[in-house]
Amino acid sequence: MAQALRNRRWYRYLSHFCRILFALTFIVSGFYKAIDPWGTILAMRNYLIAYDITAPDWLVTTLSIWLSGVELMMGCMLLFKVRIRMVSILAVISMTFFTILTFLSATIIPVEDCGCFGELVKLTPWQTFAKNAILLPMALCFWYRYRPDRIFAFSKLEFTLMCLFFTFAMSMGTYHYFHLPSVDMLPYKVGVNIAEEMNNAQAHQTSEDVVLVYRSRRTGRLREFSLDDKAWHNDNRWEWVETRVESGEHSVEPMILEFYISNADGDKTAELLATQGKLYMLCAMDTESLDEDVVERFVATAKHADTEGSAIICLTPENLAHRARLNFGGVSVPIYNMDAKTMKTMLRANYGLVELENGTITGKYNYRDIPY
Repeated sequence: MAQALRNRRWYRYLSHFCRILFALTFIVSGFYKAIDPWGTILAMRNYLIAYDITAPDWLVTTLSIWLSGVELMMGCMLLFKVRIRMVSILAVISMTFFTILTFLSATIIPVEDCGCFGELVKLTPWQTFAKNAILLPMALCFWYRYRPDRIFAFSKLEFTLMCLFFTFAMSMGTYHYFHLPSVDMLPYKVGVNIAEEMNNAQAHQTSEDVVLVYRSRRTGRLREFSLDDKAWHNDNRWEWVETRVESGEHSVEPMILEFYISNADGDKTAELLATQGKLYMLCAMDTESLDEDVVERFVATAKHADTEGSAIICLTPENLAHRARLNFGGVSVPIYNMDAKTMKTMLRANYGLVELENGTITGKYNYRDIPY
């Protein structure tokens, strides 16, 4: 009976349709996660925080690159019919796991952003669960169709293609981890005038609509803040959990409203965004232990800005600890505070440079790619 079903024309067409649609979904999802591994890391961190799991940064980074790479690789293998029997088993197992996980995220253990399609498409928890609930039967459909095939009977062509897909997928994530996303879909992309975008966002929703949820690093308790309450702007004390919009309006992305720069004198956001000419913003998640390569790039940038007569500052989420300036190659650079999540949204790197000209972003670089 099973053999008769597999031989029916309508079932063969159905299994091919499911395989191709499933493959394309995995390719799109894996690709957009692979070109933005920092976003995938943040999404994975959200899940670990929700489940109260502690993991070292190197492990989270490795798993994020690996998972997005495997997803992209599986999609390519399914599309080109490379060992479908083996890949279909992995597809059923993975979709079963993620269907259960996203159901929990939509019900008893809330996680607002699954990061399924990177920054391409933002899905609510229930939308994510619905997507997985559709993909799981598709995976079962083509798994059953190819169940008689041998699992590891690779031909030379199949083995070559699998190695090619593996190399391509893992290289994508690794390259973009050490550089910046080749496709930037975040609010702080090149060409954006930050002040204008903040004004546009505020015209659609008030700051009271946006709720920032942070976890105390000392007690582990969650606390909600409004954008106007800047007590959350202390990365040593608070760890970001999620940002949500309280009103029914979800069309405006609130991330741009979180842009906030300060120092010991208070809010300096408007003042810095109003800088005429160029403003070089060195971004450093940790200013206490900068690698020699980072220092070398920052020194070159500071000297370039000084020669050009342009303004230059350093942004960090660290406690300034009474430090007002850093010295880079004889150039005194003022330090300002920025929330760690906002900085990672603006620049997908621990160290790098963001260039502004009259408040408009004109360049973004991982420190390895700084051109000065």
